[in-house]
Order: sequence, then C-alpha cells, then structure tokens
Amino acid sequence: MKLRKSVVLFVVMALVVLTAMSFAQTTKLKRIGLYTFVEIKGQVPTAEVMKGLFDRYAADIKTGFDMAGNGELYAPFMDQINTAEWVDTTIPVGETVQWMLFRSHNVIKVARNVEWAGKDALPIFLVKVMKDWKIYDFIIPKNCGNIALGKNIVDAIPPAVCSLVVLPARANVNDPITVDMSGTQYAKTMSVEIFDAQGQKLATQELTPQSPKWQTKFDKPGEYSFKGTAVNMEGIAAANPCAGKVSINFPPICKLWTSCLPCEDYVGRPITFDASGSSDPDGQIVKVVFELLDAQGNVIDTCVTTRKPWIWEKVFTKAGTYTINVTVFDNDGAQSPASDPCRLTFEVTQKKLFWTIAAGPGIYGGSTGSYVFLRAGLFGWITPDKWSFTLSGGGAIPISGSPWRLVLTADALINGHFQKFFLGTGVGLSTATRPIDANHKAGLDLVGQAGFEVYDNWTSKGQLFVEFRAPCFRSFDNNYKAGFGFRFLF
Repeated sequence: MKLRKSVVLFVVMALVVLTAMSFAQTTKLKRIGLYTFVEIKGQVPTAEVMKGLFDRYAADIKTGFDMAGNGELYAPFMDQINTAEWVDTTIPVGETVQWMLFRSHNVIKVARNVEWAGKDALPIFLVKVMKDWKIYDFIIPKNCGNIALGKNIVDAIPPAVCSLVVLPARANVNDPITVDMSGTQYAKTMSVEIFDAQGQKLATQELTPQSPKWQTKFDKPGEYSFKGTAVNMEGIAAANPCAGKVSINFPPICKLWTSCLPCEDYVGRPITFDASGSSDPDGQIVKVVFELLDAQGNVIDTCVTTRKPWIWEKVFTKAGTYTINVTVFDNDGAQSPASDPCRLTFEVTQKKLFWTIAAGPGIYGGSTGSYVFLRAGLFGWITPDKWSFTLSGGGAIPISGSPWRLVLTADALINGHFQKFFLGTGVGLSTATRPIDANHKAGLDLVGQAGFEVYDNWTSKGQLFVEFRAPCFRSFDNNYKAGFGFRFLF
C-alpha cells in the first residue's frame, strides 16, 4: 500500500517537472506563415485590414487569450486595437515572446517562449495595450496575423493631475461652500487645506476619487484660500497648481435716527425713521426694511424701500409704546444683524392741551337781544377721546343797538365725547345785558353745550356747537343766553 502511494506521488511530481520544463522550453520559430491564426489572402495586409480581421475572429482571440492564461487582457486588447498606434517595425533574430497564438488544422493553439530564429529580422506590427497601469507589447507578424505577447511590460502609472473648484467664489456668513476635486485625474488620494487671510491653516479634509466633494462654511467674513493635493498610485504628489479662493461677505452695518425721542404730543404728526447712515464695508446697501411693533411685539406696519435716502415717515393715530426695528441688506444678500442701534423702543403721546378761539351769533337777555360773541380759552383731555374740560372767557357785542350793551362771559365745562359728537355741562358767569334794569343782572349761569367735530388732525381741531346758558337766582326770561358757533383748537 505504501509502495503504491509512493509511485503515485512520484508520477505526479514527474508530471509537474515535465510541465514546467515544457513551459520553460523555448520554441524556435524559423518560418512564419505556415500556421496562420487568421486567414490572409493576397498581399501583406495593412493595419486597417488586420483590425477588421481581428473583429471577425474575436471569439477565437478570446479562446486563445484564455488558453494562454491571460484572459484578463482580452477586453483591453479588443477595446484598444482600433485606437492604439500600430507601429510598423521588426524584431531581430533571437527576440522571444511569452506566447504566440496560431491555428493548426483549424484548432487554436498556443506556443510558449517562442524565439524568432529566422535568417532576417521579422516584419511585425507592434501594438501597445494598457491594463491596470501596465503597458503590454503585442506583436503581430505581418504575413500571418498571429498574435504574440512580448516580454516587455512597462509600468504606466501617470502623474496625478490635481483639479480644485470652490463654489461660490463669494458668499455670506454660514452659506454652504462646495469644494469639488472631481476633475482630478490619476489620483489615489486627495486632500484640501483651508487657510485664512493671515496664512493660518484652519482645516484639512481628506477626499478620494470615489468621494471627491466636500461642503464647509465660515462663521466669519474675510478672504479664505484652498490648497488641493493629489497623489498618484506611486505616492507622488501632483506638480500642477491646485488652488481656489472664496470671499465671505462682510454684512452691512445699520444705523438708525428718529426725528423725536421721546415723541411727546406726536399723535397725528409724522415721525421720521432714517437709516441713511447705514453702510457696507465691501459693497453697498440695496434694500432697507422698517418694521413697526406694538407694545405686545406684534408687527403692525412695514415699509420696504429699495431707494435712497432710506427714510420712512410714519403718522401715528394712537398713543402708545412702539418699537421700530430696521434691517439693511447689501448687494450680496447679506443683512445686518439684530442689534440695539437699529431697534428702538419709544413712546408716542397724544396732545392733551389746546388753546381755543370760538365765535358765533347769539341771543342774550331776551328774544330781541342779538349778539356776536368771541372767546378764547383752554381745552384739555381728562381721558383722551372720552372726557375733556373747557375753560373759556370773552365778550359779546350787541348788534341790536340800544339799550343792549357789551356782555362779558366766562365758563368752565366738563365734556363727554362720543366719537365725533360731544355734550358739555358746567357753570359760568355773565354780566348784565342792559345798564340799568332790575331784571337784567350779572350772575351765575348753568351752561350746556352740544356739538360735533368738523375735523381732527390730532394737533388741531375744529368744532361746531350750540350753547344755552340758564341764569341762576335771576329772571330766566331776561337773562338766558343762547347761541351757536365754531371753535378752533390748536
């Protein structure tokens, strides 16, 4: 049993040795054209004719490459023979190739370690084919179309070509910046470094041909530079320049001025909000947004302007506490940050005291006592738009003649307001309408008024009113007074 195993082992080893010897043995080729791989008729074919023959015999070529043990070279060979350069040359006597494909009795065969042993140099086409950064020499004898693989295999790792694109070239703070090295060629690894304007390195990012893009952002304005590096399969860095830059926009600076602070008695009067003092360090202001907020923080009005001088005039119809918030935008779309200089809280108050002048016709001291009165006084709000008081005094000139005389009046009234209408009541004093008459006397009056506002622009008003004065402790028929008139408040 042991003897049988030993014999089998010996036979196997012998076959291995014989096979290795057969592979190592050199086949001397003295003639060419006896066992052609492709059928060639007539004269020696050109390179173009040979390309067409190889396309026709593609299946046989694949079989031959597989038999030779280089099936991986079939695809690049077929892909490149039509575009590669076919060099018309010769190989000298004694030149050897790794293997040669030929055909015998229509059977594809492979001869290994073939040496050209003819009398003269052999005319051939030399075609170089690249696979996995190696260049293989394929030798094609001209008059037989056999395919041989030369022994000359050259490394063909090209130098890396670095490409770096940074977009956008100008951006705002915290905008995404895309770094793209996808245009880099022949690189195994890639990296990009970021530097600030002073040359200080801020970051380094490793990239690969499979993942050549990266996004970053900057939280401060300024100039930033990018330096790319690409390394090929041999670890040699690219020599070509590979750099980019980005400019991060400086935001605009907002400044706000108001025409009143505090804004006392400014209900009904225009208040100017002026942002013309705003500026941009590296551009220009193109838009200003004014926002007006009430005491609860609600936006109650907005003004957007795209023209200088960046001013908004606003008339307030109600007293209260307001906040003005201003934002300026530059030509790159950046906006000013929220800051105290462009956010002001202020109080607008309503005018409460007015001087008054009133005039009109009346009947004083009887149905025949016709007068024209003129008074001056003071109007004041107790509760704006609800309760007010009026103090006034003046004289009435008779237009009916003797025995009527000049009458002086003064009064103090409390008024209730119902939108545009008002009612007033109070007390007053008036002098006698006749010089010597026991029934016409000076004294205290109860005064009543009713009227409505003709106009109201908050800083001045116009009122029409009717008035009746009832005498106290005196004859009613001889001392009542009535009239209507117009009162101007300013």
